[in-house]
Amino acid sequence: MKKKVLMAMSGGIDSTVAAILLLEQGYELVGVTYRTFDAISKACMEKEKGCCSVDSLFEAKRMAQELGFEHHILDIRQEFKDTVIANFIDEYLHGRTPNPCVVCNSTIKWGKLIETADEMGCDYIATGHYARIGRQDGRWFLRKGVDESKDQTYFLWTLTQENLARTIFPLGELTKPEVRRIALERGYEKLSKKGESQEICFIPDNDYRAFLAAQVKGYNEKYGPGFFVDTAGKKLGEHKGFPNYTIGQRKGLGIALGQPMFVVAIRPEDNTVVLGTKEELQGKTFYVKNVNWMKYAQLPEAFEVIAKIRYRNEGRKASLFYEGEQLRVVFHQTMDSITPGQSAVFYEGEDLVGGGVIQ
Repeated sequence: MKKKVLMAMSGGIDSTVAAILLLEQGYELVGVTYRTFDAISKACMEKEKGCCSVDSLFEAKRMAQELGFEHHILDIRQEFKDTVIANFIDEYLHGRTPNPCVVCNSTIKWGKLIETADEMGCDYIATGHYARIGRQDGRWFLRKGVDESKDQTYFLWTLTQENLARTIFPLGELTKPEVRRIALERGYEKLSKKGESQEICFIPDNDYRAFLAAQVKGYNEKYGPGFFVDTAGKKLGEHKGFPNYTIGQRKGLGIALGQPMFVVAIRPEDNTVVLGTKEELQGKTFYVKNVNWMKYAQLPEAFEVIAKIRYRNEGRKASLFYEGEQLRVVFHQTMDSITPGQSAVFYEGEDLVGGGVIQ
């Protein structure tokens, strides 16, 4: 009897090729695409990208029909608003920089996919992510995708043992050029040349400030001008409201100080943005919360890993220490822009050990 897989379809090349490969491997597929968000800006509506495009929903349905399996569009806009968007707004309003893709993967993509898979009698779920799954000593964990330039494990550190046990990543062993070639060889020339977005799916014009202003009632009045100060507390000038800035930001500050200055801290309690030099932006130690372990159930003290604090960050050696319930991360050399709200993800070679949210 064929194993049944719930295939998450976006209308793009990755999920379509993933579906093609699973069909060729003999799986029975059911496609699903979630309607998560409606465009609120002209720029959003003009772009055929991510959750802002109704076109992508119908493109996914068309691809599933061409490939010969049933497809469902499920409206989960309210759940998306209550989880991903609510977290995104709340983090910025508390002086942190959120990572909505991480929240979406745990609450929406895998949360809803597992639920939907159970309802539809599917054994597994599958996505077009570039990642692999490993198993050791009875535990499931992620391995980086073969294509390091496309590896997406950084965004998947929240996945649970149950999630991983039921997930298939058909693209994990492939590079992006190989995926494009498969699409072309199977007769999908237009799809093989399709571009992709690097932006937040619900902010395709990449202007999170305008998004906050549109979503938060009385935003400009509540989060208006305050002061820039240096690390000694000296006032340097006026800013436009602390949610408009992120740690490490240098451009767009609207203030000239005779030397490059960066946002090194954000204090929402008094609407203050602290500016400092490149050296003052650097640090070695930070704490993480909401830790999820994958490869090991528990880590020994001073466990050494390669820690990444941004998706495009190459990662550096660090040691992990427990202090009560808290996990302290100590880089072996200084790192720029350790940003509260972003994810810290820990690797042992190609294997994902775990991750957490920077405090």
